[in-house]
Amino acid sequence: MRTWGPLTAVCLGTFMLLLDVTIAIVALPDMASALHASLSDLQWVMDAYALALAALLLGVGAAADVLGRRRVHVTGVVVFAGASLLCGMSSGPAMLVAARALQGAGAAATLATALPLLASVYQGRRMSLALGVWGAVGGAAAAVGPVLGGLLTDGPGWRWIFYVNLPVSVVAVWLTLRAVPESRGRAGRQVDWAGTVTFAAFAGGVTYGAVRAGSHGWGAMGTLVSFAGAALALVCFVVVERRVADPLIDPRLFLKPAFSGVMAGAFAFNAAAFGVMAYTSIWLQTVLGMSPVRGGLVFLWLSLAAFVVAAAGGRLLHGVPARFTVGGGLLLIGAGQFCMAFLDAGSTSTALIPGLLLVGVGTGLVAPSVAGAALATVERERSGMASGAVNTFRQFGYALGLAFFGTVLTSRMADALPRDAAHALAGGGAGALRGAFPEHTLRAAFASGLNTAAVTAGAVAVVGGVLVLVLLRTPGAVRTGVTKPAATTLTEERATQRN
Repeated sequence: MRTWGPLTAVCLGTFMLLLDVTIAIVALPDMASALHASLSDLQWVMDAYALALAALLLGVGAAADVLGRRRVHVTGVVVFAGASLLCGMSSGPAMLVAARALQGAGAAATLATALPLLASVYQGRRMSLALGVWGAVGGAAAAVGPVLGGLLTDGPGWRWIFYVNLPVSVVAVWLTLRAVPESRGRAGRQVDWAGTVTFAAFAGGVTYGAVRAGSHGWGAMGTLVSFAGAALALVCFVVVERRVADPLIDPRLFLKPAFSGVMAGAFAFNAAAFGVMAYTSIWLQTVLGMSPVRGGLVFLWLSLAAFVVAAAGGRLLHGVPARFTVGGGLLLIGAGQFCMAFLDAGSTSTALIPGLLLVGVGTGLVAPSVAGAALATVERERSGMASGAVNTFRQFGYALGLAFFGTVLTSRMADALPRDAAHALAGGGAGALRGAFPEHTLRAAFASGLNTAAVTAGAVAVVGGVLVLVLLRTPGAVRTGVTKPAATTLTEERATQRN
């Protein structure tokens, strides 16, 4: 218990919160039917979780250094469990979206404290082993999410994808209180609440604008106002970060090409690899008529490829510069998305297999090395900041990618269908539209929309990969492998410099 109890406790919490990033994907059609949800509602069911996680991750991590990491971790698990119960009890889309946002807040507290808690217990070789297990658990959670989601949706119903978190949460809280010691950051840490609020406003504003553009158009007044508000929030965020003693992200780090390259790669990774999956799942179930289980099993090609490559790469690619593993992995993800952009009215799920395998291989290269690459671009004193930043960019990439690719999808479908019909079809309303439009028209429209979304995602991945290859040129520093994190703040860094 003393040796591996802390690792087991932290891994349970991590497994739950990362599972909920993907487990809901295959349940979206059933949610739409049960709650009479629109495409925008479904987008927010996914985005509310990812946005809350991204927006609060850095701020909650700083607060945990002051309040106690174990205390914040346990609170996060409890909030996550309570929000999961509310998700399962939701009577309408608004309640489900709000509960998902609360889930994301709990997940932020859990994820932000995971590595610092491990670092406070393990050192040296044990720390490297703990980080390897923790990373593998995170990968496994993302891999089994669609399959488990399909089994639960096809069995007891979609609400159980949330209820399943409750018993796991009880065990995680009990084990954390029993096995994990309390730890804090150095005294004097200041929590950057202004930075947290302004970043949340920026992330929420730009994502809301992208979702709204799908139903109202890019030039609509509400869409433009949302983007303008997001731009203003971003300016405020930069101003705040330049003035506070302990910023969430020191803007000066982005003057380093290597750091900017890794952040661009992290953003592009989650956006391109996972941003189209929700719409592919809707196509598989509502257009092709697959069950949730069969629809979830389609994504197993991606999951298995990612797992095998990540496991083998840990040994075979150790020491390879991360510009090649991260940059090359992103290029493979881009190639995989391009391979999935040749659907037509007669296509079946087998048309996705080559592309899913390529995306899986790319994911297996990028996922294990992108965090270590971020840590290697900064001084050790700032590795805690870099670790939080790379996770934030990944989650924000997923949230914005999901919103943007959904708008691309419906915009392309609107070339063949009225805008309202395109929006309904993308939201899982194929059954209601079959009386008004020929089956071939609906199939062709959805396939065309998915093709355009896949090409856009592929372009995002390629741009991200090129940026990583070009910018990540720190000789001998940024290499593939496990890097020990540090939870040092900017206040500590300045005190060290003064001394």
